[in-house]
Amino acid sequence: MKLKGRVAIITGGARGIGREIAFLFAKEGADIAICDVNAEILGNTQKEIESLGRGIVTGAVDVTKSDQVEAFVQKTLDKFKKIDILVNNAGITRDGLLVRMSETDWDLVLAVNLKGAFNCTKAVSKTMMKQRDGRIVNMASIIGIMGNAGQANYAASKGGLIALTKSVAKELSSRNVRANAIAPGFIETDMTAKLSDEVKGEMLKYVPLGKFGTVADVANLALFLVSDDSAYITGQVIQVDGGMVM
Repeated sequence: MKLKGRVAIITGGARGIGREIAFLFAKEGADIAICDVNAEILGNTQKEIESLGRGIVTGAVDVTKSDQVEAFVQKTLDKFKKIDILVNNAGITRDGLLVRMSETDWDLVLAVNLKGAFNCTKAVSKTMMKQRDGRIVNMASIIGIMGNAGQANYAASKGGLIALTKSVAKELSSRNVRANAIAPGFIETDMTAKLSDEVKGEMLKYVPLGKFGTVADVANLALFLVSDDSAYITGQVIQVDGGMVM
């Protein structure tokens, strides 16, 4: 098992990509701490991870609130005595054309997607630096690289997250703390499942591999980036997009 004895915090870990990452890390031997704003789904995920024989901490946390983040990090430390891995996965969208976008929708997306990652990274960084070991993975997006009409707020948040990743990698590397980002493209989720075949076909025209990615594709890369297999990789942005952005 690649993560035996490790402790991993995954934000937005109750469903989708975050849930898949939590399960994969648990299967690879890690104890898990997951937070999400949806307390009901958290309970279901907790039971399933416990069935794998791993320790788990959960919490209903708004990552935009630094006090809630710090309390959850302390709760994790109280139980496991260390934190080896942080996956900043919590994120939202509030799409709309720039000329019609409300200030509220702009602020909320930047707060969750970018400030949330800042809050969580800051909260674990002292522990990781003291341990002289840590691995941070930020869930960016190809939209943060290429931009997209109707997603100015989302693109700005994910582009900022990429820049944050590189800065954190430079600041913490002397303490053997690595930071990398994953930029998913079109991934099969509950949202894409609701799309018509026509819409899906149009989307796939832009993907050289001609298919959607899966949450497992993203989770497998996350596992690589937090394992010893990637010990000499930091400050990088790796796309999981079927060749969409080259």
